[in-house]
Amino acid sequence: MPRLEPLADDHIVFVATTEQSPWQTTPVFKPAFRWTMLNLNIDLSETNSSSRQAIQGFGACFNDLGWTSLQALSEDDRQSVLRELFDPAVGARFSYCRMPIGANDFSTDAYSYDEQDGDFALQHFSIDHDRNTLIPFIHAAQRFRPDLRLWASPWTPPAWMKRNHFYAEAKSSRGTKDNGIRSDQIGHEGEDMFIQEPRYLEAYARYFGKFIDSYRAEGIHVGMVMPQNEFNSAQNFPSCTWTPEGLARFLHFLGPEMDKRNVNVFFGTLERGEPKLLETVMADKDAAQHIKGIGVQWAGKNALPALHSEFPQLTVFQSEQECGDGNNAWSYTEYCWQLMKHYLRSGATGYMYWNISLLKDQPSTWGWPQNALVSVDSGARAFRYTHDYYLLKHLTHFVDAGARLIPTSGSCDDALAFHNPDGTIVLLVRNELAHSQLVQVQAGERSVALELPPDSIGTLAIKSA
Repeated sequence: MPRLEPLADDHIVFVATTEQSPWQTTPVFKPAFRWTMLNLNIDLSETNSSSRQAIQGFGACFNDLGWTSLQALSEDDRQSVLRELFDPAVGARFSYCRMPIGANDFSTDAYSYDEQDGDFALQHFSIDHDRNTLIPFIHAAQRFRPDLRLWASPWTPPAWMKRNHFYAEAKSSRGTKDNGIRSDQIGHEGEDMFIQEPRYLEAYARYFGKFIDSYRAEGIHVGMVMPQNEFNSAQNFPSCTWTPEGLARFLHFLGPEMDKRNVNVFFGTLERGEPKLLETVMADKDAAQHIKGIGVQWAGKNALPALHSEFPQLTVFQSEQECGDGNNAWSYTEYCWQLMKHYLRSGATGYMYWNISLLKDQPSTWGWPQNALVSVDSGARAFRYTHDYYLLKHLTHFVDAGARLIPTSGSCDDALAFHNPDGTIVLLVRNELAHSQLVQVQAGERSVALELPPDSIGTLAIKSA
């Protein structure tokens, strides 16, 4: 058969990434018949469907170790990374990011904003710890993205608000040094480690409020909170287990405190595949009135289809992409594509990566090596963007806030399609085969042939003529 004929059209762009060659602009071709060509149809009748929630944004989490790792770079390289991640005209164009309320597992140490035992008036509340890490990190991002949106969740309350009076709920693991927890301080899934007394719940709600107010004074607006990261998980790092009933009690106090500040409350983060965890809270009408969305991560993905069907009015965020093992391998990026597909097809309108940046081979403060978008070699004062970064960029560089997922059909099903507010059609498509694959894409009256490189992810953008 004759070779495919290139299609010259300034309104069509196709970019592909393989393990060895990231982010390569790739030719597109005029429609043609081939016996081995797959077909992929984009259903443009769904572009204005109100049944599909609009994309809120994409991003990652600001963590202490993300900032300290970037400090190992020259000022020029650090600014280059931040521009690539946040400038809306280039790169990943992150628009909606996460941050912790106090310490998390990628903080430099364990801390909260008020560790004065019995300080119900919160007279000793202070965000001074964050002035060395989170605040300059977010400010640096805001210089490229002044309209950056943020949401936040705690990993642990102040220790004096917990029954075990300790930041963690499990002994150290993975060969790390002893975190100092006693056997009688161990927490367990299915119990409320937060003290379930009104004066504690009320003070903790005001603690959230003071966090919001203190960050606003720094020019950082947090528009949404979730009451607890992974509320079922007792960890050797900052953590706090809650029951659904305990979270419902807390929402009676947290909701009104956030309403005063025009801050939304989502349920989460949910890391278990059990819909009843949310159903129990939603059955409490006083708590449910404050819940505007849900944050889902890890095994919570198994509950997401059922939850989105049962509570379609709730905005869905994928709140933390699974973290990997620190090797930043292409094989894990392939798995992350499956995660991305599942969450976005199941109603997620926000998609959050976890670590923005880490030193090469740097584990968490509590000993867990994880993947990152940027890997920094401190000795060489050099960095590289990882495979996970390019996968995320294939989504975020092209899909705008306000876009809606639209259906695809045909013999090529490994794909996601979106309709941007400006009319651009965006198609992410995966070829997992070890050889190239021809695909003919039909979007309304427009048709284009693609040659997907072996073992690749690609994005096709068709702009309005």
